[in-house]
Amino acid sequence: MFDPVIAPSGTLLGLLQRGRGDGTLHALTAPRDEALAALNHCVLRDPRHDWQLENRSLYYARLFLDLNGELDTVEAHLFDAEDVLDSEECRTGLALAVLGHLASYGRRDALELLRRYAAHGANWAWALDELALRDDDAGLRALAAPVLARFPAGPEGEAELAVAVRDAFEPRPWRLWAEDPRESIAARVRAAQETGCFDRWQRQMRPSGPRPGWSVRAVFDWAQQGLERGAALHVPAARCLAAVAGPEDRSEILTAAASGTDGARCTALRYLADGDDPRALDLIESGVATGPGAVADAAVDAFERMRGAAAVERARRWVHRPDPLGAAAGRVLACHGGPQDRELVLAALREAVRGEGPDAPTLWTLVDGTGRLGIACAAPVLRHVYRETASSHLRGRAARALTATDPSFATGFAIECLWDCEETTRELAARHAETGDARVVERLRRLAADPAEEAEVQTAVRSRIGPDAPAV
Repeated sequence: MFDPVIAPSGTLLGLLQRGRGDGTLHALTAPRDEALAALNHCVLRDPRHDWQLENRSLYYARLFLDLNGELDTVEAHLFDAEDVLDSEECRTGLALAVLGHLASYGRRDALELLRRYAAHGANWAWALDELALRDDDAGLRALAAPVLARFPAGPEGEAELAVAVRDAFEPRPWRLWAEDPRESIAARVRAAQETGCFDRWQRQMRPSGPRPGWSVRAVFDWAQQGLERGAALHVPAARCLAAVAGPEDRSEILTAAASGTDGARCTALRYLADGDDPRALDLIESGVATGPGAVADAAVDAFERMRGAAAVERARRWVHRPDPLGAAAGRVLACHGGPQDRELVLAALREAVRGEGPDAPTLWTLVDGTGRLGIACAAPVLRHVYRETASSHLRGRAARALTATDPSFATGFAIECLWDCEETTRELAARHAETGDARVVERLRRLAADPAEEAEVQTAVRSRIGPDAPAV
């Protein structure tokens, strides 16, 4: 999947793509046709950089309800000829998830569309998972024949069916079909279930990793073999090393960290850092300076895992370096530094935004650290990250940091956060938003009554409007 093109944050489309609460508020005051066009653009062209981590489906479904939006455009997208040519989940997954939420809100047209797509669409398994949570038994039983027809009779088709049953996210349809009164359906599904269970047992009986009794050298060799195949195994190898290495092996491990093969160096550096070995920091610095890419990356990652006083002191020295180790030092101080490190963390935050923009991966840790250290003068930078980042998770972290650094948060961003796409951000807003704004009270009541809302959000809402809460 290509990285999505994100519109400027000041536009309606840009706000909706980011999942910001202001996106909903602006859409409800914009011309309906314009709002629906922007909403459909987002649903049909997933704007998330990481669709497995970021939430948008409930956010878009709620806006469809508020706008009383039709589903013609979504239907055309799902059943377009491209569906046959491009079966990647990312093309239709968000649209199907939105339909699932709409079905749970009682939209019959969304339920029927999901049923049709499960029977005829390329990404049928996703649609079936959505229906497993929302449809009744009769609706699911009616899909048994068209779904099983996707798997032709014969060894190859039965093997594909077994994989589909084994990997199904929601098992409810398959359990229903295994009890179907039509023996031709029930027998196939039961056979596929048995094959899937046997496959799991076989994989468990044939592990391909380290065995008990391995030596330190064997672990290093395994890590190197993985690296040569293009698989980075130094993290599990370091855990294996912790199980097999004794005090008498320290010399061999130190030698491997300094001059071993790439796989051995990565493994040894990780092991030494996890054990807070006094030699680890010098070896990490050497690995960054002299090692190839894999070793340098492993050295930086190993350093970030260290939490001792020596690592924090070294981070204060390294934070000015213009390389990945310097950036990692800023993150170490953000996580483990003290009040005396506020200026260093703030400088790292500003440099990251200035040099890499509001979506830089390093900002996740730096933003958290800014809030942890209560760096009040960082509020303008945090507000910039909040507005501009395309990552709804990073925006939520910026909002949390603003609660500790920006006195205006409760009357500002906290209000729009009540409509945010991320439940953790809505929960934060429910605890902090100033209830003097009439929109806040109404929104809290709506969240409390919404059956699709997360339990954590509703708990936070009840703390503000429940019988034991202060009057609002």
